[in-house]
Amino acid sequence: MAGKEIPENILQEIKELTPSVLATSTQNKPYTTFISWLAAKDKKTVRFALSKDSVSTDNLKQNPYASVEVFGEGFALSISGSVKLIVDEIENLPFPVSVFEMEVEKVVDNLFPGASITGKIPFEHTGDTVQAKEFDRIVLEELLK
Repeated sequence: MAGKEIPENILQEIKELTPSVLATSTQNKPYTTFISWLAAKDKKTVRFALSKDSVSTDNLKQNPYASVEVFGEGFALSISGSVKLIVDEIENLPFPVSVFEMEVEKVVDNLFPGASITGKIPFEHTGDTVQAKEFDRIVLEELLK
């Protein structure tokens, strides 16, 4: 599945704070970080908060394009788009936190055939688990060469 907006059934799952992985870049090098302050405002808008002095915040100032990976029961969704700072610093917090808004440009389902996410992050193989474990072994061996 690929599209330009968050599907309705998944939108409901990420309307509240959603732990996710944020990907930004600097000098053509990727940077990822785990964030827990993310919520979808609507099918075309995702908002997230970051420490004002974080690497991700600095990266977004240099390159306002990002991607977030959100996980839930039955989905692993990559949502990407252009990002803008909408609140420089949230008031009434004891530390500086900024709010960013992403205009959704692309949504991709990253689940592969034979796998199912069973909660916020864990997954299990479905179908032929013996074969799936063998595939895992082969891939890991290749990665460790």
